[in-house]
Amino acid sequence: MITVEDAMAKDVVKFKDVDTIAYVTEILRGKNISGAPIVDEDNKVIGIVSEGDIMRLIEVHSPNLNLLLPAPFDLIELPVRMEVGYEEIANDVRKAASVLVGEIMTKKVRTTKKDASISDAAALMDKHNVNRLPVVDENNKLVGIVTRGDIIGALVRKE
Repeated sequence: MITVEDAMAKDVVKFKDVDTIAYVTEILRGKNISGAPIVDEDNKVIGIVSEGDIMRLIEVHSPNLNLLLPAPFDLIELPVRMEVGYEEIANDVRKAASVLVGEIMTKKVRTTKKDASISDAAALMDKHNVNRLPVVDENNKLVGIVTRGDIIGALVRKE
């Protein structure tokens, strides 16, 4: 039986609930990962954040430009409306960047233990439509993370 421990990553990117979205996004992009657990001062898992959580935070406004049959005044106003639309988007992004990850993280986190089978972990991911499971010990302290890619990789290595 292949266990979660056989597939999991032990060097886990993790965040604190007081980290800003700007910081979290920078690290996720730099490490080329799409999500990470949130831990407290004792390394206990208290949440998880994904790119989807961050995307839902950012409200993107697209100005209604009415370009099908523009009136003469529309052509004059167009640059002004585009500038206002750009400023709205820029303000939304600036606001989102300063939000703390604890405000948007998913608090009900699905976790697994390192001695669980990867089949059980895969079934848990599928059932709850998640892409990653923090791996915790008996005290709910983070010891690793397993992703769908990790499970597929473990199955391919077995062959």
